[in-house]
Amino acid sequence: MPVITMARRLPVKTLGADVDSLNGLGTVEGYLPVRTDASPEKLRASLETMQVMQQKETELQAMLKAASDAARQAEWEFHNSILGMKEAVRAQFGPDSNAAQAIGYKKKSEYKCPRRRSA
Repeated sequence: MPVITMARRLPVKTLGADVDSLNGLGTVEGYLPVRTDASPEKLRASLETMQVMQQKETELQAMLKAASDAARQAEWEFHNSILGMKEAVRAQFGPDSNAAQAIGYKKKSEYKCPRRRSA
């Protein structure tokens, strides 16, 4: 017998078959379960709990996607603002200034001059 792990989600096909089985149970006459968790009332309650939790999960996923989109937009706005600031500093103080070096640029005078290659 295969090992049953409850860490994975059940396939949608399996859950659909389970719901169909529960709906089919309504046509069975004289069903008297030995186990209390297999009673029709408990099964209906379990179905309702599952549906409520699935709805809550879907709502939270939608909220997560919205928060992720908002965070991504804020990151891009911040990045574009920083790029604008860097352009303004280079325009105001020049590419060979200490101010340009302070914001992360390399001074223009620190680059090596191109050398002529001999053939």
